[in-house]
Amino acid sequence: MAKRYDVVVVGSGFGGSITALRLAQAGKSVAVLERGRRYAPGQFPRDVTRADELLWHHPVRPEARGLFDVRFLSGIGTVTASGVGGGSLIYANVHVRPDPIVFDHPRWPRGFSREALEPYYDKVARELDVKPFPASIPLRKRDLFQQAATRMGRQTFDPDEAVSWTEPSAPGRKACQRCAECEFGCQHGAKNTLDLTYLARAEKLGATVWPGLSVSHVQRVAGGYRVHFKDLATGEKTSVEGSRVVLSAGALGTVEILLRSRDRARTLPLVSEWLGKGYSGNGDFLGSLHGSREEIMPWVGPDVATVMRFFDAAPRFTMVTATFNQPATAVLAGLGQPQLGPLGGVGSPLWTKLWPLMHGAFAKGLFSKPLGTGVEPSRTSNLFAIGQDNANGHMVLKGDRLDIEWDYANENVALVNRMTAAMRELASQYGGTFAPLVTWELFRKPFTVHSLGGAHLAESPARGVVSKEGEVFNYPGLYVADGSVIPTSIGFHPVMTISAVAERIAEAVAHGF
Repeated sequence: MAKRYDVVVVGSGFGGSITALRLAQAGKSVAVLERGRRYAPGQFPRDVTRADELLWHHPVRPEARGLFDVRFLSGIGTVTASGVGGGSLIYANVHVRPDPIVFDHPRWPRGFSREALEPYYDKVARELDVKPFPASIPLRKRDLFQQAATRMGRQTFDPDEAVSWTEPSAPGRKACQRCAECEFGCQHGAKNTLDLTYLARAEKLGATVWPGLSVSHVQRVAGGYRVHFKDLATGEKTSVEGSRVVLSAGALGTVEILLRSRDRARTLPLVSEWLGKGYSGNGDFLGSLHGSREEIMPWVGPDVATVMRFFDAAPRFTMVTATFNQPATAVLAGLGQPQLGPLGGVGSPLWTKLWPLMHGAFAKGLFSKPLGTGVEPSRTSNLFAIGQDNANGHMVLKGDRLDIEWDYANENVALVNRMTAAMRELASQYGGTFAPLVTWELFRKPFTVHSLGGAHLAESPARGVVSKEGEVFNYPGLYVADGSVIPTSIGFHPVMTISAVAERIAEAVAHGF
Protein backbone atom coordinates (compact mmCIF):
# COMPACT_ATOMS: atom_id res chain seq x y z
CA MET A 1 0.00 0.00 0.00
CA ALA A 2 1.22 3.48 -0.86
CA LYS A 3 1.51 6.06 1.91
CA ARG A 4 -0.83 8.51 0.24
CA TYR A 5 -3.63 8.48 -2.35
CA ASP A 6 -5.81 11.10 -3.93
CA VAL A 7 -8.82 9.38 -2.38
CA VAL A 8 -9.09 6.89 0.46
CA VAL A 9 -12.48 5.18 0.63
CA VAL A 10 -13.50 3.35 3.80
CA GLY A 11 -15.89 0.51 3.01
CA SER A 12 -16.81 -1.25 -0.22
CA GLY A 13 -20.60 -1.27 -0.04
CA PHE A 14 -22.85 0.81 -2.26
CA GLY A 15 -21.41 4.19 -1.25
CA GLY A 16 -17.79 3.02 -1.31
CA SER A 17 -17.93 1.13 -4.58
CA ILE A 18 -19.78 3.92 -6.36
CA THR A 19 -17.30 6.52 -5.10
CA ALA A 20 -14.32 4.34 -6.01
CA LEU A 21 -15.50 3.96 -9.60
CA ARG A 22 -16.39 7.60 -10.17
CA LEU A 23 -13.10 8.89 -8.71
CA ALA A 24 -11.08 6.30 -10.66
CA GLN A 25 -12.90 7.46 -13.79
CA ALA A 26 -11.83 10.99 -12.89
CA GLY A 27 -8.20 9.81 -13.03
CA LYS A 28 -7.58 9.84 -9.28
CA SER A 29 -5.56 7.28 -7.33
CA VAL A 30 -8.01 5.42 -5.11
CA ALA A 31 -7.54 3.02 -2.18
CA VAL A 32 -10.54 1.16 -0.76
CA LEU A 33 -10.18 -0.18 2.79
CA GLU A 34 -12.54 -3.05 3.63
CA ARG A 35 -12.68 -4.92 6.95
CA GLY A 36 -14.09 -8.15 5.45
CA ARG A 37 -12.70 -10.71 3.02
CA ARG A 38 -13.29 -11.16 -0.68
CA TYR A 39 -15.83 -13.83 -1.68
CA ALA A 40 -16.07 -15.45 -5.09
CA PRO A 41 -19.17 -17.35 -6.25
CA GLY A 42 -19.17 -20.71 -4.47
CA GLN A 43 -17.24 -19.42 -1.44
CA PHE A 44 -20.11 -18.15 0.70
CA PRO A 45 -20.65 -20.02 3.98
CA ARG A 46 -23.34 -22.67 4.05
CA ASP A 47 -22.33 -24.87 6.99
CA VAL A 48 -23.96 -22.97 9.86
CA THR A 49 -22.04 -25.01 12.45
CA ARG A 50 -18.87 -23.22 11.32
CA ALA A 51 -20.02 -20.14 13.18
CA ASP A 52 -16.73 -18.22 12.88
CA GLU A 53 -17.14 -18.29 9.09
CA LEU A 54 -20.76 -17.20 9.38
CA LEU A 55 -20.68 -14.40 11.96
CA TRP A 56 -18.57 -11.26 12.25
CA HIS A 57 -16.50 -10.77 15.38
CA HIS A 58 -17.68 -9.66 18.77
CA PRO A 59 -15.67 -8.71 21.89
CA VAL A 60 -16.10 -12.27 23.17
CA ARG A 61 -15.12 -13.79 19.82
CA PRO A 62 -12.69 -11.55 17.90
CA GLU A 63 -11.52 -14.49 15.77
CA ALA A 64 -14.94 -14.76 14.13
CA ARG A 65 -14.55 -13.17 10.67
CA GLY A 66 -17.74 -14.24 8.95
CA LEU A 67 -20.11 -12.68 6.45
CA PHE A 68 -22.90 -11.54 8.79
CA ASP A 69 -22.39 -8.81 11.39
CA VAL A 70 -25.29 -9.35 13.81
CA ARG A 71 -25.62 -6.94 16.72
CA PHE A 72 -28.03 -6.92 19.65
CA LEU A 73 -27.91 -3.22 20.50
CA SER A 74 -29.85 -1.64 23.35
CA GLY A 75 -32.72 -0.42 21.19
CA ILE A 76 -32.63 -2.61 18.08
CA GLY A 77 -31.03 -5.64 16.47
CA THR A 78 -29.08 -5.07 13.27
CA VAL A 79 -27.71 -7.26 10.50
CA THR A 80 -25.07 -5.98 8.08
CA ALA A 81 -22.49 -7.61 5.82
CA SER A 82 -18.73 -7.86 6.10
CA GLY A 83 -16.97 -8.48 2.82
CA VAL A 84 -15.76 -6.90 -0.41
CA GLY A 85 -19.00 -5.65 -1.93
CA GLY A 86 -20.61 -4.84 1.40
CA GLY A 87 -24.36 -5.20 1.72
CA SER A 88 -24.74 -6.19 -1.93
CA LEU A 89 -23.43 -9.64 -0.99
CA ILE A 90 -26.45 -10.43 1.19
CA TYR A 91 -29.28 -8.11 0.12
CA ALA A 92 -32.38 -9.25 -1.77
CA ASN A 93 -31.28 -7.32 -4.90
CA VAL A 94 -34.37 -5.09 -4.77
CA HIS A 95 -34.06 -1.60 -6.29
CA VAL A 96 -37.07 0.67 -5.81
CA ARG A 97 -37.43 4.36 -6.61
CA PRO A 98 -39.59 5.51 -3.68
CA ASP A 99 -42.70 7.64 -3.89
CA PRO A 100 -42.06 11.41 -4.03
CA ILE A 101 -43.81 11.89 -0.67
CA VAL A 102 -40.81 10.29 1.07
CA PHE A 103 -38.75 13.43 0.36
CA ASP A 104 -41.40 15.81 1.75
CA HIS A 105 -40.14 15.24 5.29
CA PRO A 106 -38.56 18.45 6.68
CA ARG A 107 -35.34 16.61 7.53
CA TRP A 108 -34.48 16.36 3.82
CA PRO A 109 -32.51 19.43 2.76
CA ARG A 110 -33.71 21.57 -0.12
CA GLY A 111 -32.80 20.16 -3.51
CA PHE A 112 -33.45 16.54 -2.63
CA SER A 113 -36.55 15.13 -4.27
CA ARG A 114 -37.53 12.15 -6.34
CA GLU A 115 -37.30 14.32 -9.44
CA ALA A 116 -33.86 15.73 -8.56
CA LEU A 117 -32.49 12.24 -7.89
CA GLU A 118 -33.90 10.73 -11.08
CA PRO A 119 -30.67 11.12 -13.13
CA TYR A 120 -28.74 9.36 -10.37
CA TYR A 121 -31.31 6.58 -10.10
CA ASP A 122 -30.83 6.13 -13.85
CA LYS A 123 -27.06 5.85 -13.40
CA VAL A 124 -27.42 3.13 -10.79
CA ALA A 125 -29.96 1.25 -12.89
CA ARG A 126 -27.57 1.18 -15.84
CA GLU A 127 -24.54 0.09 -13.84
CA LEU A 128 -26.37 -2.74 -12.05
CA ASP A 129 -28.56 -3.69 -15.04
CA VAL A 130 -31.69 -3.88 -12.92
CA LYS A 131 -34.97 -5.38 -14.14
CA PRO A 132 -37.91 -7.26 -12.60
CA PHE A 133 -38.19 -11.02 -12.42
CA PRO A 134 -39.60 -11.99 -15.84
CA ALA A 135 -43.40 -11.97 -15.79
CA SER A 136 -43.36 -14.74 -18.40
CA ILE A 137 -41.82 -17.24 -15.94
CA PRO A 138 -44.40 -18.91 -13.66
CA LEU A 139 -43.66 -18.27 -9.99
CA ARG A 140 -46.11 -19.65 -7.46
CA LYS A 141 -45.20 -17.45 -4.49
CA ARG A 142 -45.45 -14.30 -6.59
CA ASP A 143 -48.79 -15.27 -8.10
CA LEU A 144 -50.36 -16.19 -4.73
CA PHE A 145 -49.12 -12.94 -3.19
CA GLN A 146 -50.56 -10.87 -6.04
CA GLN A 147 -53.90 -12.68 -5.81
CA ALA A 148 -54.07 -12.05 -2.07
CA ALA A 149 -53.27 -8.36 -2.61
CA THR A 150 -56.09 -8.07 -5.16
CA ARG A 151 -58.56 -9.51 -2.66
CA MET A 152 -57.26 -7.03 -0.07
CA GLY A 153 -57.67 -4.13 -2.51
CA ARG A 154 -53.95 -3.44 -2.48
CA GLN A 155 -51.63 -2.52 -5.35
CA THR A 156 -48.48 -4.50 -6.04
CA PHE A 157 -45.51 -4.01 -8.32
CA ASP A 158 -42.63 -6.26 -9.34
CA PRO A 159 -39.48 -4.32 -8.41
CA ASP A 160 -36.30 -3.98 -10.40
CA GLU A 161 -33.63 -6.41 -9.20
CA ALA A 162 -29.86 -6.50 -9.75
CA VAL A 163 -29.88 -10.08 -11.02
CA SER A 164 -28.93 -11.78 -14.28
CA TRP A 165 -32.10 -13.64 -15.23
CA THR A 166 -30.41 -15.00 -18.35
CA GLU A 167 -26.93 -16.45 -18.71
CA PRO A 168 -24.29 -13.69 -18.22
CA SER A 169 -21.38 -13.45 -20.60
CA ALA A 170 -18.80 -13.17 -17.80
CA PRO A 171 -16.90 -16.39 -17.06
CA GLY A 172 -17.75 -18.14 -13.81
CA ARG A 173 -21.21 -16.61 -13.60
CA LYS A 174 -24.59 -18.24 -14.18
CA ALA A 175 -28.15 -17.07 -14.61
CA CYS A 176 -30.39 -16.96 -11.55
CA GLN A 177 -31.04 -20.52 -10.36
CA ARG A 178 -34.23 -19.47 -8.49
CA CYS A 179 -32.91 -21.07 -5.31
CA ALA A 180 -33.90 -18.24 -2.89
CA GLU A 181 -30.38 -17.89 -1.52
CA CYS A 182 -29.92 -14.22 -2.44
CA GLU A 183 -29.48 -13.17 1.19
CA PHE A 184 -26.96 -15.89 1.99
CA GLY A 185 -24.47 -14.91 -0.75
CA CYS A 186 -25.07 -16.11 -4.31
CA GLN A 187 -22.98 -19.19 -5.07
CA HIS A 188 -23.74 -18.88 -8.79
CA GLY A 189 -22.63 -15.32 -9.53
CA ALA A 190 -26.13 -14.44 -10.71
CA LYS A 191 -26.37 -11.33 -8.53
CA ASN A 192 -24.90 -8.15 -9.97
CA THR A 193 -23.07 -7.46 -6.72
CA LEU A 194 -20.75 -4.50 -6.34
CA ASP A 195 -17.56 -6.57 -6.46
CA LEU A 196 -18.65 -7.73 -9.93
CA THR A 197 -19.87 -4.33 -11.19
CA TYR A 198 -18.87 -0.92 -9.81
CA LEU A 199 -15.86 -2.15 -7.89
CA ALA A 200 -14.58 -4.43 -10.66
CA ARG A 201 -14.68 -1.50 -13.07
CA ALA A 202 -12.88 0.72 -10.55
CA GLU A 203 -10.13 -1.87 -10.11
CA LYS A 204 -9.63 -2.07 -13.87
CA LEU A 205 -9.03 1.68 -13.81
CA GLY A 206 -6.37 1.34 -11.11
CA ALA A 207 -8.29 1.55 -7.82
CA THR A 208 -6.91 -0.84 -5.21
CA VAL A 209 -9.04 -2.76 -2.72
CA TRP A 210 -7.43 -3.77 0.57
CA PRO A 211 -9.49 -6.38 2.48
CA GLY A 212 -9.03 -7.26 6.14
CA LEU A 213 -8.41 -3.70 7.36
CA SER A 214 -10.55 -2.29 10.17
CA VAL A 215 -10.56 1.52 10.42
CA SER A 216 -10.58 3.04 13.90
CA HIS A 217 -10.53 6.81 13.35
CA VAL A 218 -9.62 9.66 10.99
CA GLN A 219 -7.19 12.49 11.66
CA ARG A 220 -6.81 15.81 9.87
CA VAL A 221 -3.30 16.40 8.53
CA ALA A 222 -1.68 18.86 6.16
CA GLY A 223 -3.23 18.53 2.73
CA GLY A 224 -5.83 15.95 3.71
CA TYR A 225 -6.58 13.24 6.24
CA ARG A 226 -4.87 10.27 7.83
CA VAL A 227 -6.97 7.11 8.17
CA HIS A 228 -5.91 4.86 11.05
CA PHE A 229 -6.61 1.15 10.73
CA LYS A 230 -5.72 -2.29 12.04
CA ASP A 231 -4.70 -5.24 9.89
CA LEU A 232 -6.97 -7.98 11.21
CA ALA A 233 -4.63 -10.73 10.01
CA THR A 234 -1.48 -9.46 11.73
CA GLY A 235 -2.84 -7.13 14.40
CA GLU A 236 -0.58 -4.34 13.11
CA LYS A 237 -1.89 -0.81 13.49
CA THR A 238 -0.91 1.67 10.80
CA SER A 239 -2.37 4.42 8.63
CA VAL A 240 -2.72 5.83 5.13
CA GLU A 241 -3.31 9.38 3.95
CA GLY A 242 -5.70 10.77 1.37
CA SER A 243 -6.16 14.22 -0.08
CA ARG A 244 -9.83 13.30 0.13
CA VAL A 245 -11.37 10.66 2.40
CA VAL A 246 -14.82 9.16 1.86
CA LEU A 247 -16.39 7.25 4.74
CA SER A 248 -18.68 4.55 3.35
CA ALA A 249 -18.66 1.94 6.11
CA GLY A 250 -22.45 1.85 6.37
CA ALA A 251 -24.57 3.72 8.89
CA LEU A 252 -23.16 1.74 11.81
CA GLY A 253 -19.51 1.73 10.72
CA THR A 254 -19.28 5.33 9.55
CA VAL A 255 -20.97 6.81 12.61
CA GLU A 256 -18.80 4.66 14.89
CA ILE A 257 -15.64 5.92 13.15
CA LEU A 258 -16.78 9.55 13.39
CA LEU A 259 -17.83 9.22 17.04
CA ARG A 260 -14.48 7.65 17.90
CA SER A 261 -12.66 10.38 15.95
CA ARG A 262 -14.56 13.16 17.69
CA ASP A 263 -14.99 11.84 21.22
CA ARG A 264 -12.19 9.32 21.84
CA ALA A 265 -9.18 10.14 19.65
CA ARG A 266 -10.34 13.80 19.49
CA THR A 267 -8.88 14.09 16.01
CA LEU A 268 -12.10 15.59 14.57
CA PRO A 269 -13.41 17.68 17.48
CA LEU A 270 -15.62 19.96 15.35
CA VAL A 271 -17.98 17.31 13.96
CA SER A 272 -21.57 18.45 14.48
CA GLU A 273 -23.42 17.60 17.69
CA TRP A 274 -26.04 15.97 15.43
CA LEU A 275 -23.68 13.04 14.91
CA GLY A 276 -25.44 9.83 15.92
CA LYS A 277 -28.90 11.37 16.12
CA GLY A 278 -31.82 10.37 13.92
CA TYR A 279 -31.03 6.69 13.37
CA SER A 280 -33.70 4.70 11.52
CA GLY A 281 -34.20 0.96 11.07
CA ASN A 282 -36.36 1.81 8.04
CA GLY A 283 -39.33 0.37 9.88
CA ASP A 284 -38.24 -3.22 9.25
CA PHE A 285 -40.64 -5.70 10.84
CA LEU A 286 -40.68 -9.48 10.41
CA GLY A 287 -43.48 -11.97 10.83
CA SER A 288 -44.48 -15.40 9.60
CA LEU A 289 -47.36 -17.04 7.75
CA HIS A 290 -48.07 -20.68 8.59
CA GLY A 291 -50.71 -23.12 7.38
CA SER A 292 -51.51 -21.76 3.93
CA ARG A 293 -54.31 -23.71 2.26
CA GLU A 294 -52.11 -23.99 -0.83
CA GLU A 295 -48.44 -24.78 -1.18
CA ILE A 296 -46.42 -21.57 -1.52
CA MET A 297 -43.09 -23.23 -2.35
CA PRO A 298 -41.22 -20.23 -0.89
CA TRP A 299 -37.79 -21.59 -1.82
CA VAL A 300 -38.47 -21.41 -5.57
CA GLY A 301 -37.47 -18.12 -7.18
CA PRO A 302 -35.60 -15.04 -5.97
CA ASP A 303 -36.01 -14.04 -2.33
CA VAL A 304 -38.41 -11.22 -3.25
CA ALA A 305 -40.48 -10.94 -6.41
CA THR A 306 -43.38 -8.57 -5.63
CA VAL A 307 -44.00 -5.58 -3.34
CA MET A 308 -47.37 -4.65 -1.83
CA ARG A 309 -48.05 -0.97 -1.17
CA PHE A 310 -49.54 0.57 1.98
CA PHE A 311 -48.68 4.19 1.14
CA ASP A 312 -52.29 5.38 1.07
CA ALA A 313 -52.13 6.74 4.63
CA ALA A 314 -49.65 7.28 7.44
CA PRO A 315 -47.86 5.46 8.91
CA ARG A 316 -46.83 4.26 5.46
CA PHE A 317 -45.08 1.02 4.60
CA THR A 318 -44.57 -1.67 1.99
CA MET A 319 -44.67 -5.44 2.44
CA VAL A 320 -43.14 -8.48 0.77
CA THR A 321 -42.84 -12.20 1.32
CA ALA A 322 -39.13 -12.49 2.09
CA THR A 323 -38.25 -16.10 1.37
CA PHE A 324 -35.21 -18.33 1.81
CA ASN A 325 -33.93 -21.69 0.60
CA GLN A 326 -35.52 -24.96 1.70
CA PRO A 327 -33.23 -25.77 4.67
CA ALA A 328 -33.59 -22.26 6.17
CA THR A 329 -37.34 -22.29 5.61
CA ALA A 330 -37.64 -25.61 7.43
CA VAL A 331 -35.66 -24.28 10.40
CA LEU A 332 -37.77 -21.12 10.60
CA ALA A 333 -40.99 -23.11 10.29
CA GLY A 334 -39.81 -25.32 13.13
CA LEU A 335 -39.67 -22.33 15.47
CA GLY A 336 -43.46 -22.21 15.39
CA GLN A 337 -45.50 -19.09 16.08
CA PRO A 338 -45.34 -18.32 19.80
CA GLN A 339 -47.55 -15.40 20.81
CA LEU A 340 -46.95 -14.22 24.36
CA GLY A 341 -49.66 -11.58 24.65
CA PRO A 342 -49.28 -9.65 27.95
CA LEU A 343 -45.97 -11.44 28.55
CA GLY A 344 -44.49 -9.97 25.36
CA GLY A 345 -41.07 -8.48 26.04
CA VAL A 346 -40.41 -10.73 29.03
CA GLY A 347 -36.88 -11.49 27.79
CA SER A 348 -35.84 -7.85 27.32
CA PRO A 349 -33.11 -7.83 30.04
CA LEU A 350 -31.26 -10.59 28.16
CA TRP A 351 -31.37 -8.89 24.75
CA THR A 352 -27.86 -7.38 24.65
CA LYS A 353 -26.33 -10.64 25.90
CA LEU A 354 -27.61 -12.80 23.05
CA TRP A 355 -24.60 -12.77 20.69
CA PRO A 356 -22.55 -15.46 22.50
CA LEU A 357 -25.69 -17.60 22.86
CA MET A 358 -26.42 -17.25 19.14
CA HIS A 359 -22.83 -18.13 18.18
CA GLY A 360 -22.92 -21.17 20.45
CA ALA A 361 -26.27 -22.31 19.08
CA PHE A 362 -24.95 -22.18 15.52
CA ALA A 363 -21.72 -23.96 16.45
CA LYS A 364 -23.65 -26.76 18.18
CA GLY A 365 -25.93 -27.28 15.19
CA LEU A 366 -29.11 -26.08 16.88
CA PHE A 367 -30.03 -24.07 13.77
CA SER A 368 -28.99 -26.72 11.25
CA LYS A 369 -32.26 -28.65 11.53
CA PRO A 370 -35.85 -27.82 12.53
CA LEU A 371 -36.62 -27.75 16.24
CA GLY A 372 -40.16 -28.91 15.50
CA THR A 373 -41.79 -30.84 12.66
CA GLY A 374 -45.46 -29.98 13.12
CA VAL A 375 -45.49 -27.32 10.39
CA GLU A 376 -45.32 -27.96 6.64
CA PRO A 377 -42.56 -25.62 5.36
CA SER A 378 -44.00 -25.48 1.82
CA ARG A 379 -47.10 -23.79 3.27
CA THR A 380 -45.18 -21.11 5.18
CA SER A 381 -43.58 -17.80 4.32
CA ASN A 382 -41.74 -14.99 6.04
CA LEU A 383 -43.56 -11.66 5.91
CA PHE A 384 -41.42 -8.53 5.82
CA ALA A 385 -42.73 -4.99 6.17
CA ILE A 386 -40.63 -1.88 5.58
CA GLY A 387 -42.05 1.35 6.98
CA GLN A 388 -41.60 4.97 7.90
CA ASP A 389 -40.51 4.73 11.52
CA ASN A 390 -39.87 7.93 13.49
CA ALA A 391 -36.08 7.75 12.92
CA ASN A 392 -35.45 8.68 16.53
CA GLY A 393 -32.69 6.25 17.41
CA HIS A 394 -29.58 7.70 19.07
CA MET A 395 -26.20 6.20 18.20
CA VAL A 396 -23.63 6.49 20.97
CA LEU A 397 -20.32 4.99 22.06
CA LYS A 398 -20.34 2.81 25.13
CA GLY A 399 -16.74 2.06 25.89
CA ASP A 400 -15.28 1.73 22.42
CA ARG A 401 -18.32 0.13 20.77
CA LEU A 402 -21.36 1.56 19.10
CA ASP A 403 -24.76 1.27 20.72
CA ILE A 404 -28.20 2.53 19.73
CA GLU A 405 -30.62 3.84 22.32
CA TRP A 406 -34.25 3.85 21.20
CA ASP A 407 -37.59 3.04 22.80
CA TYR A 408 -38.78 1.70 19.47
CA ALA A 409 -41.85 -0.25 20.58
CA ASN A 410 -43.43 2.70 22.39
CA GLU A 411 -42.44 5.35 19.87
CA ASN A 412 -43.68 3.44 16.82
CA VAL A 413 -46.88 1.85 18.12
CA ALA A 414 -49.06 3.03 15.24
CA LEU A 415 -46.64 1.73 12.60
CA VAL A 416 -46.25 -1.68 14.25
CA ASN A 417 -50.01 -1.98 14.73
CA ARG A 418 -50.75 -1.17 11.11
CA MET A 419 -48.08 -3.56 9.86
CA THR A 420 -49.22 -6.45 12.04
CA ALA A 421 -52.86 -5.87 11.09
CA ALA A 422 -51.90 -6.03 7.41
CA MET A 423 -49.85 -9.20 7.95
CA ARG A 424 -52.74 -10.82 9.82
CA GLU A 425 -55.13 -9.91 7.00
CA LEU A 426 -52.70 -11.28 4.42
CA ALA A 427 -52.31 -14.54 6.34
CA SER A 428 -56.09 -14.93 6.42
CA GLN A 429 -56.20 -14.55 2.63
CA TYR A 430 -53.95 -17.60 2.46
CA GLY A 431 -56.13 -19.44 4.97
CA GLY A 432 -53.22 -19.40 7.40
CA THR A 433 -52.09 -17.87 10.67
CA PHE A 434 -49.79 -14.95 11.44
CA ALA A 435 -47.32 -14.22 14.24
CA PRO A 436 -44.51 -11.67 14.63
CA LEU A 437 -40.91 -12.85 14.65
CA VAL A 438 -40.22 -14.73 17.87
CA THR A 439 -37.57 -12.20 18.93
CA TRP A 440 -40.21 -9.43 18.83
CA GLU A 441 -42.49 -11.47 21.06
CA LEU A 442 -39.72 -12.23 23.56
CA PHE A 443 -37.86 -8.93 23.64
CA ARG A 444 -40.03 -6.26 21.97
CA LYS A 445 -37.00 -5.22 19.92
CA PRO A 446 -37.10 -5.08 16.12
CA PHE A 447 -34.44 -6.44 13.79
CA THR A 448 -33.36 -4.38 10.81
CA VAL A 449 -31.28 -5.07 7.73
CA HIS A 450 -31.65 -1.43 6.65
CA SER A 451 -29.76 0.83 9.06
CA LEU A 452 -30.04 4.49 8.07
CA GLY A 453 -29.06 7.87 9.48
CA GLY A 454 -26.74 9.20 12.13
CA ALA A 455 -24.73 11.48 9.81
CA HIS A 456 -27.55 13.35 8.10
CA LEU A 457 -27.43 15.50 5.01
CA ALA A 458 -28.33 19.06 5.97
CA GLU A 459 -27.95 22.68 4.99
CA SER A 460 -25.96 23.55 8.13
CA PRO A 461 -24.27 21.83 11.09
CA ALA A 462 -27.22 23.02 13.20
CA ARG A 463 -29.39 20.45 11.41
CA GLY A 464 -27.05 17.64 10.40
CA VAL A 465 -23.53 16.30 9.96
CA VAL A 466 -22.73 16.62 6.25
CA SER A 467 -23.54 19.16 3.58
CA LYS A 468 -25.82 18.50 0.62
CA GLU A 469 -22.66 17.39 -1.20
CA GLY A 470 -21.84 14.87 1.54
CA GLU A 471 -18.91 16.88 2.94
CA VAL A 472 -18.53 16.77 6.74
CA PHE A 473 -19.20 20.25 8.13
CA ASN A 474 -15.99 21.98 9.30
CA TYR A 475 -13.81 19.38 7.54
CA PRO A 476 -13.24 20.18 3.85
CA GLY A 477 -12.26 17.10 1.86
CA LEU A 478 -13.82 14.60 4.29
CA TYR A 479 -17.00 13.07 2.88
CA VAL A 480 -19.64 10.52 3.82
CA ALA A 481 -21.44 8.44 1.20
CA ASP A 482 -23.61 5.64 2.55
CA GLY A 483 -26.86 5.02 4.41
CA SER A 484 -25.80 7.19 7.34
CA VAL A 485 -26.51 10.39 5.37
CA ILE A 486 -30.17 9.46 4.75
CA PRO A 487 -32.15 11.68 7.15
CA THR A 488 -35.41 9.70 7.37
CA SER A 489 -36.79 6.24 6.96
CA ILE A 490 -37.69 5.44 3.35
CA GLY A 491 -40.51 2.93 3.73
CA PHE A 492 -39.33 1.10 0.62
CA HIS A 493 -36.20 -1.00 0.12
CA PRO A 494 -33.67 1.82 0.56
CA VAL A 495 -30.65 0.73 -1.45
CA MET A 496 -31.66 2.53 -4.66
CA THR A 497 -31.89 5.84 -2.80
CA ILE A 498 -28.64 5.25 -0.88
CA SER A 499 -26.96 4.53 -4.21
CA ALA A 500 -28.46 7.53 -6.01
CA VAL A 501 -27.36 9.86 -3.21
CA ALA A 502 -23.90 8.25 -3.31
CA GLU A 503 -23.70 8.92 -7.06
CA ARG A 504 -24.54 12.56 -6.37
CA ILE A 505 -21.90 12.79 -3.63
CA ALA A 506 -19.26 11.06 -5.78
CA GLU A 507 -19.91 13.66 -8.47
CA ALA A 508 -19.31 16.41 -5.90
CA VAL A 509 -16.08 14.78 -4.67
CA ALA A 510 -14.75 14.54 -8.23
CA HIS A 511 -15.65 18.16 -8.98
CA GLY A 512 -14.00 19.28 -5.74
CA PHE A 513 -10.46 18.48 -6.91
